[in-house]
Amino acid sequence: MRETDRPGTSGWPSLRVSDWTATRDTLHMWTQIVGKIRMAHAPLVNHWWQVTLYVSPRGLTTSTIPHRSGAFEIEFDFVGHQLAVRSSDGDSRTLALRPMPVAEFYHQLLDMLDRLGIEAPIRPSPNEVDPAIPFADDHEHASYDSEAAELFWRQLLQADRVIGEFRSHFVGKVSPVHFFWGAMDLACTRFSGRPAPPHPGGAPNCGDWVMVEGYSRELSSCGFWPGGGEEGAFYSYAYPEPDGFRDYPVGPAAAHFSTEFGQFLLPYEAVRTAPDPDRALTEFLHTTYEAAAERAHWDRAALEDDPYRWGDRIRR
Repeated sequence: MRETDRPGTSGWPSLRVSDWTATRDTLHMWTQIVGKIRMAHAPLVNHWWQVTLYVSPRGLTTSTIPHRSGAFEIEFDFVGHQLAVRSSDGDSRTLALRPMPVAEFYHQLLDMLDRLGIEAPIRPSPNEVDPAIPFADDHEHASYDSEAAELFWRQLLQADRVIGEFRSHFVGKVSPVHFFWGAMDLACTRFSGRPAPPHPGGAPNCGDWVMVEGYSRELSSCGFWPGGGEEGAFYSYAYPEPDGFRDYPVGPAAAHFSTEFGQFLLPYEAVRTAPDPDRALTEFLHTTYEAAAERAHWDRAALEDDPYRWGDRIRR
């Protein structure tokens, strides 16, 4: 069942994973191509923060990508259903989002960039998936359900909003709320300030050194991805996992620790159907962070603060 939200409403849309799996898997490959183009031009930022996409008012965007003495941006528009490439020299190109193989999307996007004078020296196959079909040869993933794509973006829009408010309570090192195209998840990560042991790696078709960089500092991470539940799931984990983490009492009642995934999960549908979805998700984010911070003995007094500490003065 689908429940579509019209623009301007505040509801949390319903989208069963089983109803859009083919589109999800195709879109995953498309976002990998776009994300790799950003990665090819942006300088390394700790934990790979330079490669991510961001939720925008119409979809997902790379934000500004440096290029020579200017910049460009690539945005998935899930309202108008097009991919837009915009350059700081005033030129732009668009590609209609419709059912098409990954190979066709890949070649059309490279052609658009070539016409704009933008190079795309990327490794032309996906990461963190198995099998990793080279983009130019992928005719298997070819679905695009425009309604489902818009609903997924609206799920991300709600998640981004609430996780963004949660982020504001932390004054230590904390990532943006951003979309990692490797695993196709929206994430926000807090750091204790202490180093972490080298990550063992193990992600499919992804060098272990990638994970070593991503997990080089002790962290607590939360987010949302279209898996782990009938309509996707919110997650929270700690690296390294401290003793007693998985047994820490967290809320709301639908939250649980998954030994399969090694993290706390909260089904999206449990949030969507809660009397107050924002409050339910906020409880999950705060209590699972507390599980990491308390069990690992973070200096919480130094790392946290009240984002409303200046009251109404910041609005004047």
